[in-house]
Amino acid sequence: MLRLLGLLQTHRYWAGMELADRLGVSPRTLRRDVDRLRELGYPVQASRGVAGGYQLKAGAAVPPLLLDDDEAVAIVAGLRGAVAGSVAGIEEAAVRALAKVTQVIPPRLRHRADALGAYTVPVPLGGPPVDAGLLTAIALAARASEQIRFGYTDREGAVTRRRVEPDRLVSLGGRWYLVGWDVDRADWRTFRLDRIAGPLTTGARFRPRELPGGDAAAFVRAAVRAVPRSGRHQVDVLVRAPVADVARAVGQWGTVEPEGPAAPDGPGDGDRCRLRMAVDDLAWPMLVLASVGAPFEVLGPPELTTYLRSVAGLFGGSRAAPGTGAGPRTG
Repeated sequence: MLRLLGLLQTHRYWAGMELADRLGVSPRTLRRDVDRLRELGYPVQASRGVAGGYQLKAGAAVPPLLLDDDEAVAIVAGLRGAVAGSVAGIEEAAVRALAKVTQVIPPRLRHRADALGAYTVPVPLGGPPVDAGLLTAIALAARASEQIRFGYTDREGAVTRRRVEPDRLVSLGGRWYLVGWDVDRADWRTFRLDRIAGPLTTGARFRPRELPGGDAAAFVRAAVRAVPRSGRHQVDVLVRAPVADVARAVGQWGTVEPEGPAAPDGPGDGDRCRLRMAVDDLAWPMLVLASVGAPFEVLGPPELTTYLRSVAGLFGGSRAAPGTGAGPRTG
């Protein structure tokens, strides 16, 4: 049946006899396997007659996936890379998917995926690294409404033990945060995952609570802004680009608001918007602005202007060595 699905997923029309021959089964067995695929949710269309056959059409929902061993390992490895931030904007969805896949793949395939991950190097978009296993464990606890217990190091370096009812994992500003109900403090709190040690499930179940405001990303953003950080930069930039373009580049790591059309005779005519971010590292807004690729004006802080000029000077004064080409060589 797995081989049958693989052939049907080419989206071509297969004559019944040709398909049966490719699979080495009788037409009756082929019809039975097609019926089983339909029961799983795959919309297989059939036509009768001498030239009758089968074709897989797109459905209204994603049916259960049938994967061979190599495909399962590839999916786990790819999801772990997405969790690390190699693809912006899908980190939280990747954690949810990774938690589901990890629950169902056999241990032998999990070991293969672990070995692959141990000898590959992901390139995160920024922020401290967080183990994918930690993210998966917390996501599974949140999904099962199971309380967790862990050691937590606060920004002053003090270590405390916490009992938390996990609600959501949020990726913001290159960091991962856990939003949850702190049992001992009887309040909603946010926790940076790179400061969590030894998360343990307690076996205690809880009834999910309603997060104030209902938006986990907004809750984390407000909590981060409220933290007094002398080294934190409040970035404010006027970008001459549509809101959608800038919002797509910054994701959940900042806010974008329309500012009105630009002057008709100036560079970057058209829509303008206001980009605001709270960052520790000025390289982060620089990467966002570079990905947008539109004219902009820094409204604050002055350190960002200085930083951008230094980077522009660095690249402006660089050149490729003679005979080496413009980029690294690959073998």
